[in-house]
Amino acid sequence: MSATATAGKGIKQELPPKGGYGPIQIERIKLRSIFGAKSTFAFLIASTCAGMYAYHLTFKQIRREEIEMRSARFAIWPLLLAERDRIILKQMRRNRDEEAELMKNVERWEVGTYYGEPIYFLDDADQYRDPTFFEHFAHTDPKIYMDRVARHLFT
Repeated sequence: MSATATAGKGIKQELPPKGGYGPIQIERIKLRSIFGAKSTFAFLIASTCAGMYAYHLTFKQIRREEIEMRSARFAIWPLLLAERDRIILKQMRRNRDEEAELMKNVERWEVGTYYGEPIYFLDDADQYRDPTFFEHFAHTDPKIYMDRVARHLFT
């Protein structure tokens, strides 16, 4: 296209507005404040008091629940200990039966001793001694034993 073809279509050049641009703003414009200092301080005091009251109510509720949970733990603790002891005794019985089955063809072998020598020296024949971790899982599959060791050590 030639220059004469575009000039005839009435191109409008951008110019400044009539009367020119307004003055350039260089002074600081203060922000309009919604709350003044006194109302902000009053709001702070009121919200703090309301928060403290809500905290007090929540604290009382949490304290009651803690007391209730502690009472429940104290009530169920003997039952849990008895259940643990029962399971240990059942496992020790299974271990003893397994030892008797494994060593039935070995002469002079007595269950719970090493060829007649007592393994544990107790004050009384009826005295109970807690088994060690390894004794508890003596006749267990090694993979299960290692899983239990990891659970015992890391929990």
